[in-house]
Amino acid sequence: IHGGTKHNIIPDQVELQLTVRSYRPEVRRYLLDSIRRTAEETARAAGFPDDLLPVVKQHDEEYTPSTYNDPELVERLTGLLSGVLGDAAVVRMQPVMGGEDFSRYALEGEIPINIFWLGAVDPEKVRAAKETGATLPSLHSSEFAPLPGPAIRTGVLAMTSAVLELMGK
Repeated sequence: IHGGTKHNIIPDQVELQLTVRSYRPEVRRYLLDSIRRTAEETARAAGFPDDLLPVVKQHDEEYTPSTYNDPELVERLTGLLSGVLGDAAVVRMQPVMGGEDFSRYALEGEIPINIFWLGAVDPEKVRAAKETGATLPSLHSSEFAPLPGPAIRTGVLAMTSAVLELMGK
């Protein structure tokens, strides 16, 4: 949210930017239409004239779809990685609405995709966070501090193994 230049001045304009993600294009369209409708109708209900209704802009060229992991591919790679890295190193995660550019390959359902996350944080910090209930810094945080050596070795091994499996080698 961006609006105004000082805390005690009511601005003429405020901008609100959102990230909207869904697993299916028709759901995304529904959500975007609902946002526009809700903004406009809420302003009308508050008595705003048409020339002062919110302006809702959508930037389709900046849209990154959510990643939907193909269930069969997930099972195949989970089994492979458990064998390569050990069962304790492969952790199933709950779905999240993270978006990646390569998600576009799966939109039509023709290309199965799977994103897997590489644990890169010091295992001692992970253990301490579990004990205390603390939240570890996320990938996009300025406080994210991976252990480069182990992360790179594990990542290269995992990706190489996955590629060899998928290429039938």
